[in-house]
Amino acid sequence: MARSIPTPEKCVSRYVLERHARDKPDEIFAVFEGGGAWSYAETLARVRKVAAALQGLGVAQDDHVVIWLPNGAEALETYLAVNYIGAVYIPINTGYRGGLLAHVIENSDAEVIIAHHELAPRLSEIETSRLQIVLVSGGAPNSIDDLAVRDYHAVVDMAGEPSDPARPIQPWDLQSIVYTSGTTGPSKGTMSSYFHAFNSMDHDAWYCLRDDDRALINLPMFHIAGCFITYGMLCRGGSITMSPGFRTETFWDVVRETESTMVFLLGVMCSFLIKQPPRDDDRDHPLRMVFSVPLTEESVIFRDRFGTDLYTIFNMTEINTPIISDANPGVPGLAGKARPVNELRIVDDHDIEVPEGAVGELILRPDLPWAINHGYYKNPEATARAWRNGWFHTGDAFRRDAEGNYFFVDRLKDAIRRRGENISSFEVEVVVNDHPSVQECAAIPVPSEHGEDEVMVVLAPKPGQTVDPADLIGFLTPRMAHFMVPRYVRVVDALPKTPTTKIQKAGLREAGVTQDTWDREAHGMKLKAEKLS
Repeated sequence: MARSIPTPEKCVSRYVLERHARDKPDEIFAVFEGGGAWSYAETLARVRKVAAALQGLGVAQDDHVVIWLPNGAEALETYLAVNYIGAVYIPINTGYRGGLLAHVIENSDAEVIIAHHELAPRLSEIETSRLQIVLVSGGAPNSIDDLAVRDYHAVVDMAGEPSDPARPIQPWDLQSIVYTSGTTGPSKGTMSSYFHAFNSMDHDAWYCLRDDDRALINLPMFHIAGCFITYGMLCRGGSITMSPGFRTETFWDVVRETESTMVFLLGVMCSFLIKQPPRDDDRDHPLRMVFSVPLTEESVIFRDRFGTDLYTIFNMTEINTPIISDANPGVPGLAGKARPVNELRIVDDHDIEVPEGAVGELILRPDLPWAINHGYYKNPEATARAWRNGWFHTGDAFRRDAEGNYFFVDRLKDAIRRRGENISSFEVEVVVNDHPSVQECAAIPVPSEHGEDEVMVVLAPKPGQTVDPADLIGFLTPRMAHFMVPRYVRVVDALPKTPTTKIQKAGLREAGVTQDTWDREAHGMKLKAEKLS
């Protein structure tokens, strides 16, 4: 029987949460690392309170609300509350500051932001576009010029009951705008419907997940491995563990304490866990399955050591898990086989399908409308490029063998992936070029000893000037997210150019870390995310 878009009661979070709170009010939906748990009934009560508070501030259906919070109770309840009134959820990276922060604030068209008290002061450093109200969570709010700053908990405590949206929320309505790394320009806001969020990990997509599983959410809610997995577990009627973040040393303790049965490990997480010294209780835990993306040599041996089933997938913010593996694949680089709900092709630069086994760009189109993204917000040019010829272009190079297995080869797009974070080389270059002594630069990925990439910048100083790498790092650190700050800096007289004066990055990438490259970590300058209290 042909697939159809599910009813709102099955895929729209407001109606799903109300149904579970009615049918199984005392069952646990959310457990929190460090203690505490919410039943479905309590989750609904909290969400309704926050929803009423937002409506009291003037937020209506289809309005945009920015959420700038670390993982925790507030991040969860605001996520569900924004959608409960039919507004659009826009989570942004807690590492954002400076020009990148200003860009996403302007692009979002939001008038209300809910921000952690340690992040909110960054708004005073930028143009805040249409923002009018800042709800500050977790600490005393400080004034910000031209913005009405309110205490989040005080506003929520005074709220009454929410009113219904002006019209029923539908599966094709805009559920979220999640920012994904730009390649030739600033980060793009991916528009997702409720059906897209649902379809990314429904029973057809993540077939190996059980409805009674408890997913450990230790990736941030501004990442689809945070917000979409939370959404999927809600729709399944399962539960989640809300964790502040991944920490190698305490990972297994958290799994045991919260009775988590599933986790998504991105980038080097598997490697970090495998490299821990073996322990007698390595298999003494409730975790029954792990998603490891990408599939590396370390993740292949994860099952043998820890006794969990292991799967891998290919996914991105814009799509719907089009590729997923069988249990315990043994070949690094394998992504899995195609889900039948999408049509996949591997093509050349002209969208012509390449022969079997050849490398090309993966493109796809779904079997139903609204099943994947429906464009980039306020960016028709990027939308047109991505959806060229009626197919969504992933920008990633793949090959497919005779058995229908897909293998990830490389990124076609000029992006850098460092420890699970997609980094726009363009955005790194913009900030580096702001240094008063830098003439021009190129940001490139170089291999990391932990897998994935490290950020390297090759720069040329202005005539008659010099650039000290340590001074450059000091300049960059307060101006960009910590994960974007280059580890490697190479200073050259001039950057190689094409005849049309474009910087030739291919040769720089091929050269990689040269003898004259300065290594920030070798000089004791290791950067970490700010720990938010």
